[in-house]
Amino acid sequence: MQEWTTVCHLDELVPDRGVAALVDGEQIAIFRLASGELYAVSHRDPATGANVMARGLVGSRGGVPTVCSPLHKEVYDLRTGANLDGDGDSLVTWEARQEDRQVRIRALRLARTA
Repeated sequence: MQEWTTVCHLDELVPDRGVAALVDGEQIAIFRLASGELYAVSHRDPATGANVMARGLVGSRGGVPTVCSPLHKEVYDLRTGANLDGDGDSLVTWEARQEDRQVRIRALRLARTA
């Protein structure tokens, strides 16, 4: 099992906003929801290849936490990375957790759904 990497202090994350971090050479978008949940997905927009997902709009669809790409407005499930707007590529997801008020990311990718 991979080690956890400390990315930032929890208080540095604004609820319902994203930040980008470089972890093991990968650009990752990290989101802290108002509920306190943490999610980490690829910062790379699958539709365009641009590293912009941390700037996406956080919301929900049917109770599922989501992020909307700032470029083409595709909506992705923050839990799984699935594209909720059709057959497009999904975001890669990572485990994220808070420990001692530090945000930690598991450097190993959890899943890539097509």
